[in-house]
Amino acid sequence: MKVHANGIDIEVEDSAQADASHAARPAVLLIMGLGMQLIAWPDEFVQALVDAGFRVIRFDNRDVGLSQHLDELGIPNIVWESLRYGIGMAVHAPYSIADMAADAVGVLDALGVACAHIVGVSLGGMVAQRVAIGFPQRVLSLTSIMSSSGARFLPGPKPRVLKALLARPAVGEQAIVDHYVRLFEAIGSPGFPMDEPVLRERMLAATRRSFHPAGALRQMTAVAADVDRADELERVTAPTLVIHGMADPLVPVACGHDTARRIRGSHFVTVPGMGHDLAPGVVERLLQPLIPHLQAHNRA
Repeated sequence: MKVHANGIDIEVEDSAQADASHAARPAVLLIMGLGMQLIAWPDEFVQALVDAGFRVIRFDNRDVGLSQHLDELGIPNIVWESLRYGIGMAVHAPYSIADMAADAVGVLDALGVACAHIVGVSLGGMVAQRVAIGFPQRVLSLTSIMSSSGARFLPGPKPRVLKALLARPAVGEQAIVDHYVRLFEAIGSPGFPMDEPVLRERMLAATRRSFHPAGALRQMTAVAADVDRADELERVTAPTLVIHGMADPLVPVACGHDTARRIRGSHFVTVPGMGHDLAPGVVERLLQPLIPHLQAHNRA
């Protein structure tokens, strides 16, 4: 369903749509990563949260999926903005991570949810951090998965991963699927390899639902421009869980360590063999610390 949030249209899936009784449950708001759609949350992950007694809300971030695309803002010059970032100059982004956090809170507003557990992966973890910084009264708990504080000194992607991330897919559905299969093989979890037919099925479903690479480029510049978040994480008061894969080649585990270090009282969990994906084996290990964390911090 569509909701109007923070001045734009956002596509939302809410477990309370299928079962009205879920509206009385504690809410978990799931925020997906760079260029990814709400369907990237594996069904088994969502169902486990529902089975644990939560109302699960997920949505397409602005500029991707079925949410509003902001093509009128233009396509950033990623090479130029990367050079600016590398020499410490300000990155020019069409919108900010804080804007995306306001979108997330706008989704809660549209659904009449006063406060929620905020769970984000990768870019979604950065947005979740911004929600916890800017809207502390709306946050039951924060969970930041395979994400980063955004501090400048942190290590970046391995060269082969960066090359795969920035490569442009050829034209045509099959070529697009092939591109994303190569990308996820590069960033995936060596300890929990995903069967290629399963990966292809996921990428095909995503491509057919929506393919909008310009939106991902705008999101990418928003990430690079958010240089102040690291110093602001000390303001987070929500109970916080930080989870990171020890084999993450896109956002190295040092980024998770740094995030946890900056948030007072946070709990840091590493997962050996986990890269930068939500493979079935990874999901199982994420849920082990996540569900107790959520259950421990419910309140009316």
